[in-house]
Amino acid sequence: MPILHDIAWATSVAALCWRRQSAQRKTVSRLPRPLSQTIAEAIVTMSVDILFRPFALKSLNLKNRIVMAPMTRSFSPGGVPTDDVAAYYRRRAENEVGLILSEGTVIDRPSSSNDPNVPRFHGEDALAGWKRVIDGAHAAGGAMAPQIWHMGVMAPHLSGWMPPQPFEGPSGLVVPGKPGGNGMSEQDIADTIAAFGRAAADAKRLGFDAVEIHGAHGYLIDQFFWAGVNKRTDAFGGSTLPERSRFAVEVVKAVRAAVGENFAVLLRLSQWKQQDFAVRLAKTPEEMEAWLAPLADAGVDIFHCSQRRFWQPEFEGSDLNFAGWAKKLTGKATITVGSVGLSGEFIAAFQGESSQPSPLDELLRRFERGDFDLVAVGRALLSDPQWVRKVREGRMEALRDFTKEALATLV
Repeated sequence: MPILHDIAWATSVAALCWRRQSAQRKTVSRLPRPLSQTIAEAIVTMSVDILFRPFALKSLNLKNRIVMAPMTRSFSPGGVPTDDVAAYYRRRAENEVGLILSEGTVIDRPSSSNDPNVPRFHGEDALAGWKRVIDGAHAAGGAMAPQIWHMGVMAPHLSGWMPPQPFEGPSGLVVPGKPGGNGMSEQDIADTIAAFGRAAADAKRLGFDAVEIHGAHGYLIDQFFWAGVNKRTDAFGGSTLPERSRFAVEVVKAVRAAVGENFAVLLRLSQWKQQDFAVRLAKTPEEMEAWLAPLADAGVDIFHCSQRRFWQPEFEGSDLNFAGWAKKLTGKATITVGSVGLSGEFIAAFQGESSQPSPLDELLRRFERGDFDLVAVGRALLSDPQWVRKVREGRMEALRDFTKEALATLV
């Protein structure tokens, strides 16, 4: 039921306008008359209620629609998640996050990572660490999926650490025109696809509730999508986006075969790349449909649609964002993400920019319209494990700012 309708329309609009202003002042203690405190509180409750409806799909049974976005933390020495990592995720489960997505965790390829402290999802020691993580999340009443990842051709880590073999990608390019590793042979590709499948099988075996494949932000799968760095002339290259999507389709098929039909498979995608924010893979709805439909057919249940700012429209002539278009074009469930609940975007956070809590009105409007099914929250949850609980309880004044210092600790 829409939150603005009939005779309540004017009162609701007034309250929403007041909430925008009060959020900017970081206070919700007073309301202008004649709007009463009781009415305002009721509107706030109605406005966030949609975020707290259950969601069920295959192996996922979630208490609400809020997802913890995957965020690289680099607190796993040698790639092994520690007890501190397990406690970090458990705190989010204790505080009502609907679905926790782990930080990117790398598959079994020698050069899948450029950081020795990014967790692995292979090897007995790392998998034992992940078993402690998921058992802790379940004990706290949470649901969780690992995000499985291969970084592809990357710039070396600031520490100077290098993997035991050169970075690998579709054509060995780190950015268009600049070599940074090896082009993958067909055997390399086959072995990588198989490694994604093994990681997904391990996720199910360890007791995770779903698995997410990282196919965004200029990492390996996304490098195959991107014409600027995929210069292959074989079956894994091509002049069109559907042709360059074959690698991703084969990864999804391998993951689906490994986990069976009833285990939820998520795929994170983005138009933009960390190497170039302006890149757009699909420039029209027709191109996006040609990109996403084969991935849906291969076994994706939920598209996790990454934008730097979730409210930005994807194409001219419509205010639908990436997640809105993905749902419209495929009929699959989608997750929206991008600067939810904060004033600044996340790339700037890594450059030291702070962000303040911001209103959720636009997110709620799009939810009410049915644009997407779930919303992923990143930095707000990274710095405040109680963010979801505070939103549900209407304690907006208690929401924390995000500062770069939050990146240095596991709160």
